[in-house]
Amino acid sequence: MVDSRVPLAQDGRRPERLELRVPTTATQLPAVRAMAGDLAIRMDYDLDAVEDLRLAVDEACATLSQIAAGEAPLTVIFETTRAGLHIEAWVPTAEGTEVPQDGFGWAILATLVDAVHARRSTQAGVPAGDGSDTPVGLIAMDKYLPGQHPTEVGSGAGQNLSVAR
Repeated sequence: MVDSRVPLAQDGRRPERLELRVPTTATQLPAVRAMAGDLAIRMDYDLDAVEDLRLAVDEACATLSQIAAGEAPLTVIFETTRAGLHIEAWVPTAEGTEVPQDGFGWAILATLVDAVHARRSTQAGVPAGDGSDTPVGLIAMDKYLPGQHPTEVGSGAGQNLSVAR
């Protein structure tokens, strides 16, 4: 689903939101990875960033498929913005299930994108959820376009902290 009713951003880009829902199986991950790559190419990311996004989406979806409840589908929301690409992927889970944030896979994921976090939520608290209290595991990530990385007041982001000269 594409929502293109919103006004154009200052740079002429129209923010878009695409929702992709696929069975949570290894055979469907290439389709999700291809969607991420296609969006990144259309947004003028360089080839390294496109591949980083493909790999990050693949890793996030593989992580979520390990904690999915039964035959629950994988939902991935791609939002293009002036700053870059925001992706949220989630699956319904058993109550109390945590999204793994340790190990080699998570380290790779954190290296490939500019920001990533994982959390538990409900279908009422995620984009494209059905509004129920069904628990879900969510991974959200951002990959910013060159020169568009937001700086956060007080966080030290974007500041050079080195004192060596």
